[in-house]
Amino acid sequence: MHDKPAVSTAPAVVHGPPTTFLSKHVFSLDHKVIGKQYYALALAAVLTGMVLSWLMRIHLGWNDLAIPGLQALSPNGAPSGVMTPEMYLRIMTMHATFMVFFVLTTAPFAAFGNFFLPIQVGAEDMPFPHFNMMSFWTTFVAFCVLVSAFFTTDGPPLSGWTAYAPLSAIGKDTGPGQGAGQIIWAAAIGIFCIGQLLGALNFISTVLDMRCKGMTLKRLPVTAWAWFITSCMGLTAFAVLMPACVLLILDHVAGTSFFIASGLVINDQLVPHSGGSTLLWQHLFWFFGHPEVYIAIVPGMGIITHVLITNMRRPMVSMKAILYSMWALAFLSYMVYGHHMFVSGMNPFSSLVFSFPTLMITIPSTVLVLIWIGSLYGSRIRINAASLFALGFISMFVTGGVSGFFLAQPSIDIMLHATYFVVGHFHMVMGVAAIFGIFSGTYFWFPKMTGRMMNDTLGKTHFWLTFVGTYCTFMPFHYLGWAANVRRYSAFTDDYLKPLIPLHQFITIAALFTGAVQLIFLYNLVHSLFRGAPAPANPWEGTSLEWAMPSPPPWNNFGGKDPVVYHDADQYGVKTASGTDYIMQDSPEPSPTGC
Repeated sequence: MHDKPAVSTAPAVVHGPPTTFLSKHVFSLDHKVIGKQYYALALAAVLTGMVLSWLMRIHLGWNDLAIPGLQALSPNGAPSGVMTPEMYLRIMTMHATFMVFFVLTTAPFAAFGNFFLPIQVGAEDMPFPHFNMMSFWTTFVAFCVLVSAFFTTDGPPLSGWTAYAPLSAIGKDTGPGQGAGQIIWAAAIGIFCIGQLLGALNFISTVLDMRCKGMTLKRLPVTAWAWFITSCMGLTAFAVLMPACVLLILDHVAGTSFFIASGLVINDQLVPHSGGSTLLWQHLFWFFGHPEVYIAIVPGMGIITHVLITNMRRPMVSMKAILYSMWALAFLSYMVYGHHMFVSGMNPFSSLVFSFPTLMITIPSTVLVLIWIGSLYGSRIRINAASLFALGFISMFVTGGVSGFFLAQPSIDIMLHATYFVVGHFHMVMGVAAIFGIFSGTYFWFPKMTGRMMNDTLGKTHFWLTFVGTYCTFMPFHYLGWAANVRRYSAFTDDYLKPLIPLHQFITIAALFTGAVQLIFLYNLVHSLFRGAPAPANPWEGTSLEWAMPSPPPWNNFGGKDPVVYHDADQYGVKTASGTDYIMQDSPEPSPTGC
């Protein structure tokens, strides 16, 4: 990759201002509107996923409790409102699918990236605005297709968000939802992959071809780098998962045997398929699945780094080390996928091959954490909702990451893999940490996106209650794992599991509390959208280009002017002629650092 000369200019975008309601708010070509649409979709998905998680947790705490109205969702799966084991697995499948694909991928990458990436590189829009519009509506269709699985005769599938074969490949004989519901699930994920591929192509093209005069690669804000790295990962990862979903559908409807081996007997009947490999699906899925972890977390790393720099009022100890570490995470993420398959009968030599890079991938993660903590040392960080969630991100990432050391060892992972230990690990390092990044980005960029300020007191209250609630919810999962509490079990009939029921009840109460706390955020978001205090153009005194325009930005971002960049985005803690402690990227004032 070669850097664009500082004297080049970005090409103009061909579309004009919207002229109708549909072109402005629905089928918009404006990257900012598309970013807001992605955010709204992620918000709908996270509310859906949160309600489903509540249903699971209530059942785990009190197995025989009748949940009012649950029978309306599935009369066969919840007779008289009491959840059956099959219904539990179907709710688990949908909860995880909504959260992983439509929240953790959509919000930090597609929503914030769409809104701010073109602005941060000094472009009027993305190079392919029609593709950009198509990427959102394709993702929206995928969401609707997935929701439709609830309305099939047997309901959604019970094969989990990983959809392991042969359970997911044979059809309705393997359980409720494994017929039409499983096909709908595979179709939804395949459609989702198409939308993400369109978005990734646009993001990569924007960074490489749309930068304004003076915006060299070295001057890109860390968030722009994070979205660019994530796009490169997504371009490969989703290109593998999409054909895998097509092959899974063909096993259902076309009589093929890609994932169905010979000699399978179900309900005393020989399955009329042969020649496939049940492990082939795992190889394809996890070649996508482990990069997906970093597709969810790398944008959050960029966001919280950007937020911390702005609030510390000084650069990080080493921005180069941060960028190199994020690239290392992206590269190594494709080399460690096999650690998800230690229990599949993998050759011990292959297990060792995957175990070594799994330990290596902790090195760039550790470098990132050390730089964040080292940069915070001695700083007078401004405490607001955005910076608190950025600090919370680091805490969750470290806590969840430490448990990954255990799972990197095949001998230990074989004992822990099917337990709640793994559930606690990935919820903290991938789920909660990424969501804290989303919250941090929301509080930080809401003034720019809407022209109004969010209530910071409510934001701080939201942080502390969420921080305590998430630790109370997910830390005990690790103890359950050491106690051999098998995940995906909907009831605890074995004698050794019954003493763990009070802990499950505590987790359920903590989860309900944490979910209820999010109503504070929802109220703050909606109320501030309509009645929040008007936001100035640069409320946080930031340096990157999004703070050089009105709040909210006009449809063509810079009002038809071509911005010129003179500095990088880390010009804090400097003395200026105007008496401020920062220099904007587009300010011609000389920088003491010379960057």
